[in-house]
Amino acid sequence: MTMNKTKIEVINFKKSFGQKTVHEDINFFVREGECLGLLGGSGTGKSVLLRSLIGLEKCDSGKVLIDGEDITHFSERQFSSIRKKVAYAFQDGALFDSMTVFENLAYPLIEHTSLSHSKISTQIIDRLEEFGLTGTEHLYPANLSGGMQKRLGIARAMMIEPEVILFDEPTAGLDPFNTRRIQETILKLKNKGVTSVLVTHDMPTALAVCEKIAFLRKGKIVEQVVVEQFKENPIGIISEFMQGELS
Repeated sequence: MTMNKTKIEVINFKKSFGQKTVHEDINFFVREGECLGLLGGSGTGKSVLLRSLIGLEKCDSGKVLIDGEDITHFSERQFSSIRKKVAYAFQDGALFDSMTVFENLAYPLIEHTSLSHSKISTQIIDRLEEFGLTGTEHLYPANLSGGMQKRLGIARAMMIEPEVILFDEPTAGLDPFNTRRIQETILKLKNKGVTSVLVTHDMPTALAVCEKIAFLRKGKIVEQVVVEQFKENPIGIISEFMQGELS
């Protein structure tokens, strides 16, 4: 069996804000089509690390590679090409409140493609159906439930069919039904070959959708596990975190 190529690689990543060191010597990689879970307690910089993969934060030293290309010192113009292949699903959805669902989904297509209005409309209707949001196109985000807003945020991130999607706490604050829908969405995207990184506190979701889990603590990745092996033998730091024995 051929091994999928490495899609994302982080090497000796360091990041500080003033005197506070957030990350120190972080190393991990994600292969094409895999989902990596980034876990850790509150304040461990999971979202900072995720944002660095798309240039929203800059590391102090180290490297971030996408498809083998070091993006660490990219200009904003260079990042525009990266953001066509790497999408970010923000924790709060980052939806435009003054735009309808249709307009929110159309925005990335208008910005990054030259598709006709009819083709944009077709893609949006298809995407709404795929994400269980049929019939919401004329509504505003405020008219949607929390779970629907989360799905809309992921749908918008997927509009230009990126190769990588970065999920920032996609199940936070959701009930079990909507959490399961988000899990199913991530699995569908993986089946299409999409690579992903999932920042979460939600251990059941991480176990449901990830191949690997990395645990952040005190600025370092202190444990990485392969999910299938962990399910068979759940020991170590991540197990302690699951059981509430570790903050």
